[in-house]
Amino acid sequence: MEIGYVILYVGDLGRSVEFYRDVVGLAYKFTDAGYAEFDAGGVRFALYERRRAEWLTGRAVTPGAGGEVVVMVADVDAYAERLRAAGVPVLSGPADRPWGHRTVHVADPDGFVVEFAEEIPRARERR
Repeated sequence: MEIGYVILYVGDLGRSVEFYRDVVGLAYKFTDAGYAEFDAGGVRFALYERRRAEWLTGRAVTPGAGGEVVVMVADVDAYAERLRAAGVPVLSGPADRPWGHRTVHVADPDGFVVEFAEEIPRARERR
């Protein structure tokens, strides 16, 4: 078994494509019929218009910070500066986390949390 896609339901597809392409830095692949896809390494990362998702699921879908997208980067501090220069409000960080990541968090246009993480030495062992 493997995860094939991660799809976020978004209110404004164009604005969200710009965020994930221009701010996050994912390689944009295409947009078709309310769906946009990016090259995210081993998994397909996509955005889908919320109004179409409601048709797909048969009920209203609500976006928000019920989870997060984690993007691994080589230098979190450099990414934090890039985010600030782009006018993206930083929610937290950069900060060292005991599980072995240095992180900075922002929100995408629909309120989903996006974490940029850099691997660092673990401050504590797993139990």
